[in-house]
Amino acid sequence: QVQLVESGGGLVQAGGSLRLSCAASGGSLSSFAMGWFRQAPGKEREFVAAIRWSSGTTYYTDSVKGRFTISRDNAKNTVYLQMNSLKPEDTAVYYCAARVGSIVVATTRYAYWGQGTQVTVSS
Repeated sequence: QVQLVESGGGLVQAGGSLRLSCAASGGSLSSFAMGWFRQAPGKEREFVAAIRWSSGTTYYTDSVKGRFTISRDNAKNTVYLQMNSLKPEDTAVYYCAARVGSIVVATTRYAYWGQGTQVTVSS
């Protein structure tokens, strides 16, 4: 059983930066893909970025390409989401998720979820 704990959210002005962390416990992540999702008020949860733990392969949704970077630290079993040039439309609760296998964008394909961390970008 994999447990995920996010941290690093907060309030930031437009154009600013935040780094989210997702600490994983409960076993080896070598066969996992790790994803970041977000959910704004009144909207469905959407895919943001993902990384294949073993290869480091990454994938991003178009709206964050060039602004967000996903990475992982093998020694700390932690996944990061570096968010730069933040926009008010990035405001949401951000969730970390994990699945065995390759990167996919569908929320229903991820078995493990963190509790979420709030990111608020003011204009």
